[in-house]
Amino acid sequence: MQQSASSNHGSRITNHESRDIVLAFSGGLDTSFCVPYLQERGWNVHTVFADTGGVDADEREFIEKRAAELGVASHVTVDGGPAIWSGFVKPFVWAGEGYQGQYPLLVSDRYLIVDASLARAAELGTNAIAHGCTGMGNDQVRFDLAIKASGDYRILAPIREIQKEHTQTRVYEQAYLEQRGFGVRAKQKAYTINENLLGVTMSGGEIDQWEAPGEGARGWCAPRGAWPVEPLTVSLRFERGEAVELDGKILPGEQILAKLNRLFASYGVGRGMYTGDTVIGLKGRIVYEAPGLVALLTAHRALEEAVLSKQQNRFKPEVARKWVELVYEGFFHDPLKTDLEAFLASSQQQVTGEVVLETRGGRVDAVAVKSPHLLHSTGATYAQSADWGVEEAEGFIKLFGMSSTLWAEVNR
Repeated sequence: MQQSASSNHGSRITNHESRDIVLAFSGGLDTSFCVPYLQERGWNVHTVFADTGGVDADEREFIEKRAAELGVASHVTVDGGPAIWSGFVKPFVWAGEGYQGQYPLLVSDRYLIVDASLARAAELGTNAIAHGCTGMGNDQVRFDLAIKASGDYRILAPIREIQKEHTQTRVYEQAYLEQRGFGVRAKQKAYTINENLLGVTMSGGEIDQWEAPGEGARGWCAPRGAWPVEPLTVSLRFERGEAVELDGKILPGEQILAKLNRLFASYGVGRGMYTGDTVIGLKGRIVYEAPGLVALLTAHRALEEAVLSKQQNRFKPEVARKWVELVYEGFFHDPLKTDLEAFLASSQQQVTGEVVLETRGGRVDAVAVKSPHLLHSTGATYAQSADWGVEEAEGFIKLFGMSSTLWAEVNR
């Protein structure tokens, strides 16, 4: 009988277990190390690369060749763009909040990588899943909890295993591969860089030391001196809270996001620095760039604020903050997240219309909003004209402030 993920921590297989294991694979040092490590413990390693928009064609080809060089039993590449849009971007934009009010959850492609790995495991008829997360960061939590919530799987994490005996794990991994005749990429980065369709995050070096980021800590966003002179104006159309059209052209959501990334990155939009509370309790400090997501959030919020009621606009951020916390901390499949998404979806029923965005560099503004559901009174305009009388206004003020006024009178 196969052991569950929660009860088994070893990496060797028994005589009665499937010899197949699916490894979430990126072609980097950690996941490359995992292949021979698992093979030498009796596993047939099947690699899955979920392309969530962080690599070009050359890198994608390198990853496929790397898997073949390492001698995997099979390798598949999965297009993660549609899944990352429907599974994360759409509800995230509905929520409209960053983690701790800032960070736009750029690591959420991890859940789609898990889904792709589990789908491959189902094809192979195995319940063994492996990943290259370390025992020091947040991603191990996201991977493990997402897998555990999806069924009875055996989870292997070779990097966590070797950390029990080796403090300099990356040095050990490199020597391990070289001893077996596998080359290791010579390029050394000053920063840890993660890139996908959602954006870019950078950490390490002086960023971790709470110092000003160096010139090398830059991803997509152009520096101030390279911004175009002419302003950029784009139009986004939403249907029930989902972006469906860009500058008059209907496109799949993932293509809209990719194009917004290119357009607004050239104006330096979406770049920020964030210090926050990680899942494991440490403070994390990163530089992030999310030009497309920031543009989407700006447009959606402008439309939403104009069509939702006062009470909806007041209450919705509370739901959004909880949804964001669940996703950040690994509870992507928790039933509360599903419950919250039901509310968010309901709140979007009238969020249909068109928003014009404009940037001259560094920030983006929603400069025009059109919607058949715009809550605009035909008889009154704020601070300009009203269809009620002075007596009505004075009566409203008297009743509205009754409690505060009474307190002042009694305690004067």
